[in-house]
Amino acid sequence: MSNIVSFIVTLIKNKVLKNICIAMLKLFSQLPADHRLVMFESFLGKQYSCNPRAIYEYMAKHCPSYNMYWSFDKKTYKTYKATEIKCVKRFSLKWMFLMARAGYWVANSRLPLWLPKPRHAIYLQTWHGTPLKKLAADIEEIHLPGTNTTEYKKCFLEEASKWDYLISPNNYSTNIFRRAFQFNKTIIESGYPRNDYLHYRNNDEVINEIKNKLGIPLDKKVILYAPTWRDNQYCNKGTFRFHLKLDLNKMKKTFGEKYYIILRLHYLVAETLNISQFETFAYDFSSYEDIRDLYLVSDLLITDYSSVFFDFAILNRPIFFYVYDIEEYRDKLRGFYFNLETEAPGPLFKHTEDLIKGIQDFNINGQYPYEKLHTFQEKYCKLENGTSSKKVVNEVFKTPC
Repeated sequence: MSNIVSFIVTLIKNKVLKNICIAMLKLFSQLPADHRLVMFESFLGKQYSCNPRAIYEYMAKHCPSYNMYWSFDKKTYKTYKATEIKCVKRFSLKWMFLMARAGYWVANSRLPLWLPKPRHAIYLQTWHGTPLKKLAADIEEIHLPGTNTTEYKKCFLEEASKWDYLISPNNYSTNIFRRAFQFNKTIIESGYPRNDYLHYRNNDEVINEIKNKLGIPLDKKVILYAPTWRDNQYCNKGTFRFHLKLDLNKMKKTFGEKYYIILRLHYLVAETLNISQFETFAYDFSSYEDIRDLYLVSDLLITDYSSVFFDFAILNRPIFFYVYDIEEYRDKLRGFYFNLETEAPGPLFKHTEDLIKGIQDFNINGQYPYEKLHTFQEKYCKLENGTSSKKVVNEVFKTPC
């Protein structure tokens, strides 16, 4: 009984606090707008990463007249508050003041639906991946706690209606975004700003520098394992779990002498992994600030349905797909926009033993379908030439830097 009462009290408090936030935001939005103020946010304030970071870094170098702030949740704010990055705690009074007066919002995932967007604000939605999994209005059935399919789509599309600009990495994505987000404003088909980094930092000096920073010996090769989350594996609303199906014991027995394996989980499940028993072989870098460094130090990628393989393909390195639940994920949970079995830029495996054999064949014989990778690059990575940040900034921030 006490748990029920506590839950009800929490709900009431949250509703009251939300109403206070809305009222304060509306009040602050009546103040003069600051058209040189830009608010950045990545993955619900959990990271300093992705497309917003790339745009921020480009503007910090080329557009110094803009006043730029990062919106962080409580935990991430503690990490960055003492750095040179101007940051503000999400949902604080200062955050409300800045969000209400800012001339620009730059985010890579949805902002709270209740957040009122001032008339003067320009909202640049960068998004965070090329879609394999179906999105928004294209999803046939939602498997998330606290919502249903109709409500989820309604809320998603209501949020998308606030966007003024949307970034697309390729024409394939543009067509999907138009339909799935029901977005009829400006799409900037530029490639992803975050991938500029993979062009101008892909060299031995930088890679060795990052390895030293991560504590990876320079004589070790690196496997990056970056799976996505599962919609139906949740504890409660907004909290998900991840069951590690990759057999790290077998991986260590085979590759422990020559490889490190680094794991990078989706931000929704990044705090649920414990691999401490595999110390000296497997390391969890889910909380590392930006996956871009992990791409650069990795000799090969293992993933499943995560959009990371679209980015990693730029590096022209092997990608292996560990898809133990492909039928369930494809046919019941999300659905795909294309046939992964025929179009994936690398081989698919359902069992750890087969995956190990595939990696061994590559290591010993150089056996890998590079022709599929190159076909994939031509279709999905053609715009990724290191100039995406510049294209986006020139389009959105029309006043001289």
